[in-house]
Amino acid sequence: MIGGERLKTINNERGGVLVFVVIGMLAMIALTGLVIDGGMLYMEKSHLKKVANAAVLSGAQELKMQDDDENTSEKMIKEIVDDIVAAHNETNSLENCHVYNDQKVIVEMSKQVPLAFSTLFGIDFATVKVRSVAEIGQIGSAYGVAPLGVDESIALNFMQEYKLKVDQTEVDSGNFGILALGGPGAQTYEYNLKYGYPEKVSIGDVIDTQTGNIAGKTRSGVQEKVNACNWSPGMQYSRDCERIILVNVYKPYQVDQNQVKQVQVTGFAYFFITKPMAENDTSVTGMFIKMAGKGEIEAAAKNKGAYGIRLTE
Repeated sequence: MIGGERLKTINNERGGVLVFVVIGMLAMIALTGLVIDGGMLYMEKSHLKKVANAAVLSGAQELKMQDDDENTSEKMIKEIVDDIVAAHNETNSLENCHVYNDQKVIVEMSKQVPLAFSTLFGIDFATVKVRSVAEIGQIGSAYGVAPLGVDESIALNFMQEYKLKVDQTEVDSGNFGILALGGPGAQTYEYNLKYGYPEKVSIGDVIDTQTGNIAGKTRSGVQEKVNACNWSPGMQYSRDCERIILVNVYKPYQVDQNQVKQVQVTGFAYFFITKPMAENDTSVTGMFIKMAGKGEIEAAAKNKGAYGIRLTE
């Protein structure tokens, strides 16, 4: 009798263990299914977010580009967003594209993702949604700055002709200046004019003014940029045109006998070179333009039409 009761107890225990094993296996299968479906949703959402980010960043580059014509700017931005989304085969996922005050681009996307394990419970799809926002603000620091500058006190009239004088042995107390980015010397100046200063320049930086005769070096640098970008009056310029240079906006920092020896950077401006320099020319002819380009946004920077782009959502 005792042996029979013991055997019965063992069988009951084995049965209980089997139940727990079955429950555990079902739980593992369910967990595995949730991981698979969750992983699929995560991958699709990440992909969709990357597409939305690329779309708003590309669209935001056109903000401020159409000479304050917000309707034209918005139309172009939406076309760019459509092109980016289509290039990633996500046209049907685009829900909305909004442009606010020529300052911000918002893209909203959603997509139905087919599920695997959850279909056992009658759930065939799940919807993922993403929202990306890119905005522009005045540039406060940047790489590739040209060794030229404009006094912050000058109210710039965009798309109108200006002549930046380059025949001064030192920056005068007038409107424009020649700066010794990376140190003095004609060769350094010529390199920075052609290719942009390779180090970061930020608001608050104090920069020496350039000395010596650099009109010839300016002439060769300007000619190289003009040759690299075909443009004539009346044509729409592209944002990657070599004629576009980023120049410093400054305020005089050290003045000696009416000569500005040092300046302090307070912002940046984009200058478009409209024509080459003649042999006896001592100024760079062009126009200031509004454009969103590369650079870090800083609210304290002077707003002279040079904008950086950042993702805010």
